[in-house]
Amino acid sequence: MSQFHFHHPIEVRYGDLDPQGHLNNAKYVTFFEQARIQYIKHLGLFKEGQSFMDIGVILADVHIAYKKPVEWGTPVKVGVRTLKIGNKSMTVEQTVVHAETEELFAIGEVVMVAYDYRIGKSIPISQEWRDAVHRLEGV
Repeated sequence: MSQFHFHHPIEVRYGDLDPQGHLNNAKYVTFFEQARIQYIKHLGLFKEGQSFMDIGVILADVHIAYKKPVEWGTPVKVGVRTLKIGNKSMTVEQTVVHAETEELFAIGEVVMVAYDYRIGKSIPISQEWRDAVHRLEGV
């Protein structure tokens, strides 16, 4: 998935499987979350020791299309890229692919909203976020 500038490797654990021996569908959401956090760190927007309350984003929407089952022991990586940034929200595309062949297992789109946890309201996306995403993605 060459259009992704960021990938995060994730180990598929035995406990991640459903009774059919495939990665449980709910685990994709967890994998997406893990990769998004690493993406935010990669952008320099979440630093060691910083409170997650200070990051200022909340998940608003998730859509996943499952393409092929992942089996235990399959090396996977999750791609993350920002597709667009609005006033208060950003749309992020994510993929789960084979870490070596880049065979697509799932593709998803999530919407993150800039959020002030202290007052419990959405806020405009900061210029710091816009600049960091633009440097990596050109968006």
